[in-house]
Amino acid sequence: MGASAAPGLPERLRLPVCFLGVFACYFYYGILQESITRGRYGEGAKQEKFRFALTLVFIQCVINAAFAKLLIRLVDAARPDRTRGWLYGACSLSYLGAMVSSNSALQFVSYPTQVLGKSCKPIPVMLLGVTLLRKRYPPAKYLCVLLIVAGVALFLYKPKKGTGDTEHVFGYGELLLLLSLTLDGLTGVSQDHMRAHYQTGSNHMMLHVNLWSTLFLGAGILFTGELWEFLSFTERYPSIISNILLFGLTSALGQSFIFMTVVYFGPLTCSIITTTRKFFTILASVVLFANPISPMQWVGTVLVFLGLGLDAKFGKGVKKTSH
Repeated sequence: MGASAAPGLPERLRLPVCFLGVFACYFYYGILQESITRGRYGEGAKQEKFRFALTLVFIQCVINAAFAKLLIRLVDAARPDRTRGWLYGACSLSYLGAMVSSNSALQFVSYPTQVLGKSCKPIPVMLLGVTLLRKRYPPAKYLCVLLIVAGVALFLYKPKKGTGDTEHVFGYGELLLLLSLTLDGLTGVSQDHMRAHYQTGSNHMMLHVNLWSTLFLGAGILFTGELWEFLSFTERYPSIISNILLFGLTSALGQSFIFMTVVYFGPLTCSIITTTRKFFTILASVVLFANPISPMQWVGTVLVFLGLGLDAKFGKGVKKTSH
């Protein structure tokens, strides 16, 4: 494909490296995200919540762009980028909307609910790829995605004890997650188009998508006045600054692996990897901390591994009809 996200890396090692990179970075990223957005600041009646999703994503995009620029100088300096600027802008709008919606949802739903919602990301990526780009996936790919998503859903699903009711009713937070999933699908379509028509490199994609996102978000936080409220918040609680910087750094490292995955293997494979990462994050807590696992969760475990195994054996190959 001509992508140079990992020059000199043998082809057989690319997928394992991408998977491990995404898993390690976003494992810590998730811990930091929950700590920042759902933490309590202050004491007693003066307790405050973190309400600055736009500013948090703005800082994340600034660090991502700086990191991508550094990678280009180190390993991608000789590679020309012929991708149209408006494509980066369009991609950044959907990418940005998905991130802001997802972070904002944490004000209304628990972190496991957010993870559960985002675990369905492969579905809109596939559906929009089929409808907008007229891509044709092998039948096994549909089965694999459904098995993985169903497995994650069963693993994370927890009804209230003693009742048949689930913990959450579909509300504002769930609507935000649905919006985030739809925008994830549109981002995948944009990335697929760039890969197919311009052979866009992962580092250039990461740089320009984040630069456009920084521009849009910068205007947003200045227009709404959120930036000044955020600065006042950090003055009251300066300990949050180190968490935010670590959050941005883990995001930058993880995103470099995500864009590498998109360029080498496509958005659907990337969404499967990130979905599987969410599953293993939960599974690790069971193994490391001896948390109990229900029969339904064991069924979910089997479905995820079955989906991964079938995808590795039968899910290869994507066909695209003529435009």
